[in-house]
Amino acid sequence: MMFLPSIKSTFLLWFFVFTACGNQGKTSDSNKKNKDFAVANTQKDSILVAANRTTDYLPLLKDKKVGIVANQTSVVFKKNGYTHLVDSLINHSITIKTVFSPEHGFRGKADAGEKVKNSVDTKTGLPILSLHGKNRKPTKKQLENLDIVVFDIQDVGVRFYTYIATLQLVIEACAENNIPVLVLDRPNPNAHYIDGPTMEAAHTSFLGMTEIPLVYGMTIGEYAQMINEEGWLSNGVKADLKVIPLKNWTHKTPYNLPIRPSPNLPNATSIALYPSLGLFEGTTINAGRGTEFQFQRYGASFLDSTQYSFKFWPRPNFGSKSPKENGTKCYGKDLSDITTMNEVTLKWLIDAYNNAHTEKGIFLKSGFTKHAGTEKLQQQIGAKKTEKAIKETWKPGIEKFKKIRKKYLIYS
Repeated sequence: MMFLPSIKSTFLLWFFVFTACGNQGKTSDSNKKNKDFAVANTQKDSILVAANRTTDYLPLLKDKKVGIVANQTSVVFKKNGYTHLVDSLINHSITIKTVFSPEHGFRGKADAGEKVKNSVDTKTGLPILSLHGKNRKPTKKQLENLDIVVFDIQDVGVRFYTYIATLQLVIEACAENNIPVLVLDRPNPNAHYIDGPTMEAAHTSFLGMTEIPLVYGMTIGEYAQMINEEGWLSNGVKADLKVIPLKNWTHKTPYNLPIRPSPNLPNATSIALYPSLGLFEGTTINAGRGTEFQFQRYGASFLDSTQYSFKFWPRPNFGSKSPKENGTKCYGKDLSDITTMNEVTLKWLIDAYNNAHTEKGIFLKSGFTKHAGTEKLQQQIGAKKTEKAIKETWKPGIEKFKKIRKKYLIYS
């Protein structure tokens, strides 16, 4: 469990509970301990996130009615911990009218894909409007009486991670209603490479709204500029967009997130492996949900037990009320000792496909296509193509994207 040294704002008490809940109960497969995020972050003292650059954005919010898109990662770092951005803005006499929350909710506790209802913040009395419930795009009525919308959410740089879809829909709605958007930038822990299949227009969804590679190597601020300027918003609308940049960060700067960005990304290892193991979300194979090692392992009851010595039993837990293979012995691989990744790898997916003994097959066709962004990947794996051969087919899309991306980079 994490220890939060000197949290002064009751607004953040949920985070302590959040972390404790995520570590309740032991899985019976291993005595190893998961390496959860620590509040102390060796980078945060030198890297200045945009939320900490108050003198750069507070004048833009003064005397305005503000809407804010935020979750548990929207914080201003302090010497001994942090303060939530909402609390910080209120302390600076900024008038917040509405808080919008993305997938997993304002407190980051809801399961993946779970609908989240509108609510009211118990401390401030502010209305919290869910963008993962009845609507995913702010409505005209929800934006009424707002002078500006602030977006501050920690991203992990993977196309099917839905915070960038929320970003796109927020910018689009604001553009349609003539409301300026202010994005407070944060580091992308997977910004050091670009890889994966490029989303095809025919398969766009909330898991990928634009034709970009699976790992796109941009901060959320850089990405915001790209979707706004490239005409990727509905009907070619363009918002009055401003990005407050980071300081002392480059695309090659390691960054260990100080707060879990969503329930099933508990540490740096899970974030590094997420681009590759996230593809298992479109299969019947468990990728660690229902254990304390989410996206750090994979397995299923129908994988060949003679090929895998590692076993685990998924059970309902924080972030996964109904995990795949619930309560069933899964045979697979433990990847929790991996610390960094510099590419999307298919070796584990291909390995599982080749060792699956099930008449139904492992692919959930629609779900896998939405995650991959193309039908080709499933076909290639089914045709026994090698990882090298498959990755060769990704190169044209990646090179095309790099030319577009280059125009919007803020950092080297």
